[in-house]
Amino acid sequence: MAKKTSQTAIVPAETGGNAQDEPRMSIYEYEQKYVKRENVRGAKFVLRFLALILGIFLFVAFLGVVLKIFEINEYAGYGAAAVALLLYLFLFIVPVVKIMRMPTFQTNVNASTARQAQRHNRKVRHDIADKMIDFTAHVEGVGWYDSEVVGRLAIACKANDEEGVKRALTQLYSGSVKRTAKDLIFKSALKSAMYSASSQSAQVDAILVVFVNLQLIKDLVFLYGFRPSDAKLAKIFGRVLQNSLVAYGVGGMNLGNTVARTMSGVVKGIPLLGTAIAAIVDSSVQGLVNGTLTSVIGFQTIKYLNAEYRLQNILDGIDVTETQSEFEETCTELENELKKKRKPLSQAI
Repeated sequence: MAKKTSQTAIVPAETGGNAQDEPRMSIYEYEQKYVKRENVRGAKFVLRFLALILGIFLFVAFLGVVLKIFEINEYAGYGAAAVALLLYLFLFIVPVVKIMRMPTFQTNVNASTARQAQRHNRKVRHDIADKMIDFTAHVEGVGWYDSEVVGRLAIACKANDEEGVKRALTQLYSGSVKRTAKDLIFKSALKSAMYSASSQSAQVDAILVVFVNLQLIKDLVFLYGFRPSDAKLAKIFGRVLQNSLVAYGVGGMNLGNTVARTMSGVVKGIPLLGTAIAAIVDSSVQGLVNGTLTSVIGFQTIKYLNAEYRLQNILDGIDVTETQSEFEETCTELENELKKKRKPLSQAI
């Protein structure tokens, strides 16, 4: 099961994160409005498959770069292979594992699983609160979270005030976390653009895009304290793969040379100007494209995170205790109806 995103994806946590702002609904209304059937195992398989495809793509790109260095110098090639292995481990394997291990909210539920999901989500909220409190207390100068709100969050946690915990988290997500997320996205997009502008290699461009995108996702997930569901994370990983392929394609197009040829009449007779224009345009176009694609990844990630936080808040405000009484009432009515049917049958015999 997975929730619908047509209504939730465009409404961030800051505009509707408090369950008290939502009209009270039953679990059946929640299920009808926000949930649709989905193959959960299939989503998990697709997520792992995309991670594998990303790994293979990176391996092939690294192999191409290392082989080129081998052609220049054998010893430099061995050194490049060692560096590539370390980069692959620390900038791909480690971020992917950390992202996968982050907790998720359960929001794609029905009447039979709602109570369990509420307990799970309550634990995830407290885990998120503990991480934010610990991070604020021990890491100085970062300024990711509003310390005043974190202080209220700590008080609510200590008092076991569930509504206080939700209010503080919602305030953080709509305030300091939102600002920090946008700052992380901008810095990563700028980093991706600058790296692409200076690499001048399609394979290196693709590698850098994967590394920067994954690091951004890991930072955003750590900032929020949870990751999107398997289905949503699979879409994000698919976008990372798409971005890397686009970066590889843009890097190999020699767009600057095309522009320089169209300006041949203007630059004729000016030595090396055509080549200079080609290099500048190539780097600027690649940088702009890759930086924009990185920002798309970031905003897609926080959109899913905000939507899922909002949904778990709505789900937490639903009273699912009545479902048991409704079930018992239905069984009683069924039993009475069967007794009524049984009496005429016994009389006929």
